Amino acid sequence: MGTDNGTVSQEFLLLGFPGSQALQLSLFVFFLVMYTLTVGGNVAILTLVSTSHQLHTPMYFFLSNLSFLEIWYTTAAVPKTLAILLGKSQTISFTGCLLQMCLVFSLGCTEYFLLAAMAYDNYLSICYPLHYAAIMSSLLSAQLALGSWVCGFLAIAVPTALISGLSFCGQHAINHFFCDITPSIALVCTSTQIVELVAFVIAFVAILSSCLITLVSYVFIISTILRIPSASGQSKAFSTCSSHLTVVLIWYRSTMFLHVRTSINNALDLTKAVTVLNTVVTPVLNPFVYTLHNKEVRETVLKKRKRK
Repeated sequence: MGTDNGTVSQEFLLLGFPGSQALQLSLFVFFLVMYTLTVGGNVAILTLVSTSHQLHTPMYFFLSNLSFLEIWYTTAAVPKTLAILLGKSQTISFTGCLLQMCLVFSLGCTEYFLLAAMAYDNYLSICYPLHYAAIMSSLLSAQLALGSWVCGFLAIAVPTALISGLSFCGQHAINHFFCDITPSIALVCTSTQIVELVAFVIAFVAILSSCLITLVSYVFIISTILRIPSASGQSKAFSTCSSHLTVVLIWYRSTMFLHVRTSINNALDLTKAVTVLNTVVTPVLNPFVYTLHNKEVRETVLKKRKRK
């Protein structure tokens, strides 16, 4: 599939989840409920943060960015999946496939960098509480958030350029419920070593760099918390970062398998199953994790309910 007009007009067939009509309907309901909860929960967080003056801090600024990202991350994949499960449209154009691939990959990379920025914010707030306001200014928090988005979208530039020039053959049937990189380039007629290597290196660098920042931040955070003399002080300090740590663990567990691999020719069905956790389940957990684990958010919600 080159870059001529014939390429652009060709279509891929998304296989989705083969099975009985009852299975398709069950999966449709599952995806629809999870998507509704994801969008509703993250919109609620965006609304809560924007309308609550006490939440206008760097921590909740980053949380707002994460919620905004989760809405678009799941929207990039789920609506098309719902159409496939209903049997309405299993085909997608080459341009549409490339765009979907670009959005999902870039938003995923952005989430790594945002979580690292949030880890650094927690590190400053716990390890340097007296200097936190001076260091983590509005300008720095905006720069970290913007840098996360820019790095996330730049990461897909080279793989997109390489994939757009590949030659595809066969039935153009993608064994997935959206245009993911792995099953898409499995259809390539020619060698995919360069694309695989580039995708692997970019994913590895994004994961490793963000993981190192997060890991180092939490090593210092835990060390500082353990030096706090009182148990109540330790509990209060840990509650500051417990929500973020929970989200980090959920996100990394589901994405490590998907991106840090050396071959794309094996376990496509397993990849599909893990991607469901990554694109559907994880985004819906984040707003609930931050609501249930974060005392400040719970108190803000209760105050708003009492006013009503």
